[in-house]
Amino acid sequence: MNIKIICLGKTKQDFIKKGIDEYVKRISRFGKLTWKILPDVKLTNSNTVDLVKAQESEIIKKNLNPRDYIIALDEYGKQFGSIDFAKKLEAISISGKSITFIIGGVYGLHPDVIKLADLRLSFSKLTFTHQMIRLLISEQIYRAFTILNNKTYHY
Repeated sequence: MNIKIICLGKTKQDFIKKGIDEYVKRISRFGKLTWKILPDVKLTNSNTVDLVKAQESEIIKKNLNPRDYIIALDEYGKQFGSIDFAKKLEAISISGKSITFIIGGVYGLHPDVIKLADLRLSFSKLTFTHQMIRLLISEQIYRAFTILNNKTYHY
């Protein structure tokens, strides 16, 4: 299974970087997880949040493969339990598509990016930073692989 995660801006907190690195290493036994870190757009006196999101949208869209199954992380998206999430990833993989997750910047994703998604995914009704969600998605992808491969990590 090939999975790519697109996100904006570098991961700033060291503990998050270390956690992501650990899960990428663990995932490598089961499949391939790659990260595409794109430049984020800074809010200045001469632009607005909507303009920042629109500019980030253009950056993201240039890095999408329309043949991939695109999953946008969005607070209004569908929520899955871990087992159902694993089954969803497996079903996408069986269809022959690679999977691309998109994590928005500080202000979230522009509607243009959300419209391109095959699935909108929400992790919780709680709000997480765009930095923290990077670690959470890494862990959940690893958990999905362990579920699909009958490993004991999930339980």
